[in-house]
Amino acid sequence: MTDGSSWRGSWKVRLYERVRERGYDSLTAFAEARPAVPLYALAEELGEDDVAGVQVLSGLLAEAEQRNQVTRFVRDVLVRLLSQSLPEGWPAVLDDANRFNVAEALGSWSAYTPETHKERVRQARAALRAAPPPPGWRPLSPDDELLRTLLPDEMV
Repeated sequence: MTDGSSWRGSWKVRLYERVRERGYDSLTAFAEARPAVPLYALAEELGEDDVAGVQVLSGLLAEAEQRNQVTRFVRDVLVRLLSQSLPEGWPAVLDDANRFNVAEALGSWSAYTPETHKERVRQARAALRAAPPPPGWRPLSPDDELLRTLLPDEMV
């Protein structure tokens, strides 16, 4: 998307109109019906020419904050980034190409993480580097057992 049309007008209104047109009452419900689908693909489904992945990300974060489920959101973002960067799952060998793909997913995850969770994500990234998941691991939801171990829900 190079013409900036996703930022024209009231993009939040447009985003939620598209979600409701598809029969969902929230962006989270729309996204949860599409587990492990990358953010850019969710955006394309909502409006190929006028919805951006970062807008979907922003909306999902706002809803997660309202529901006090930011940690689950953070795990969900990682699931979607891993699906995009490592579609075949965690690599058995970290050669140059795979190392780049892992770094791309984990680096984007850090960048997309709200400030409140940056330290926890840093620790989770370090744990993944120190003890990589089994080859082929590909979490399909934010409720993946390994992800919940790395980044448990908030204590209430």
